[in-house]
Amino acid sequence: MHKIRPFINNDLIKVLTGIRRSGKSVMLELIQEELICQGIKKSQFISINFEDMRYSHLLNAKALNDEILKRIETIEGKVYLFFDEIQEVEEWEKCINSLRVSLDCDIYITGSNAKLLSSELTTYLAGRYVEFVIYPFSFKEFIDLYQSIDSNISIQSCFQKYILTGGMPYLVNLQYKQEPSKQYLSDLFNSVQLKDIVKRNKIRDIDLLERIIAYIMANVGTTFSATSVVKYFKNEHRTVSVDTVLNYIQYCCDAYLFYKVKREDIQGKQILATNEKYYIADHGVREAVFGGNMKDINLVLENIIYMELIRRGYHVTIGKVASKEIDFVCKKQDEKLYVQVTYLLADENTIQREFGVYDLVSDNYPKYVVSLDEFDMSRNGIKHRNIRDFLLADDWN
Repeated sequence: MHKIRPFINNDLIKVLTGIRRSGKSVMLELIQEELICQGIKKSQFISINFEDMRYSHLLNAKALNDEILKRIETIEGKVYLFFDEIQEVEEWEKCINSLRVSLDCDIYITGSNAKLLSSELTTYLAGRYVEFVIYPFSFKEFIDLYQSIDSNISIQSCFQKYILTGGMPYLVNLQYKQEPSKQYLSDLFNSVQLKDIVKRNKIRDIDLLERIIAYIMANVGTTFSATSVVKYFKNEHRTVSVDTVLNYIQYCCDAYLFYKVKREDIQGKQILATNEKYYIADHGVREAVFGGNMKDINLVLENIIYMELIRRGYHVTIGKVASKEIDFVCKKQDEKLYVQVTYLLADENTIQREFGVYDLVSDNYPKYVVSLDEFDMSRNGIKHRNIRDFLLADDWN
């Protein structure tokens, strides 16, 4: 809301995107509440969720445009339009552009597909919209909710629960109970896979898609290339091309299931073209579908930190320095910081590996090593933080 407020009541189209069930519809309701507090009458709102069968007759631009023009005849003053899951409407961008031009209106739309929104928006609405990505809950938000269920629970216990259940908003209604939460997250995953990946991209080889998704989930936070995935399938006696693998992975990213992170040569200051890493939008979905969050704790902690970094508006790359790798290089306007993530600094070799990676980085930006250790092991100007404290900190600079 803090980010959206400056744009309320102006003529830019507000676009809310993110993985299915991350809270986009609730954000539309919160914006409506905000408008009512500003003195806007509820009668000035027109709100349509295009996944609701009652509006199935409005799933093309002409029908939707005609319906809105008919409804506004009885509305006095400015009109506020709220369109949920707009990508269900054929040629929706033409309708939105027409309404923007012809009416005194304030438009808010949500969608669960990055490619659809970005490509259509840039064609018809370039420079006339502002986008907000809605992410699953941060650890800080998770604590607020979990402590409303159990006020005596410690932050450590909260974090253990967060590792297994993740941050999808609806889970609070299930009181974060293990089996119902797992079932909900599995159903959510199936819905994303079917509606936002298979149907949207007309995928026929669903078995191959499922195998690729399982491979990425198993290798979250691990550097790999499409060629290595092809080799993996070859060992499984399955022939698949590099292009197919790349396309399927991109479809998953378009549905906000995965986020691709590129590698950057810190010394040469250039983005490297190969061997990206992928992180999942919500690690709770990984646990529900794939399992092993506690077994793969190192990867899951890295995933949690990555999502927190982009949630706070950082542009994140993986840093390559000589033969070593820094987990995250984070930039936001004039800010920059480096973050290394590990489970525990268990011995001197691990300590040397995690802190020593910064030896070749000569700038003065903040450098962090974060782990689950309780004791502060900061050294040589490099800050060590407990992961929970790092996630709960208001500022890292």
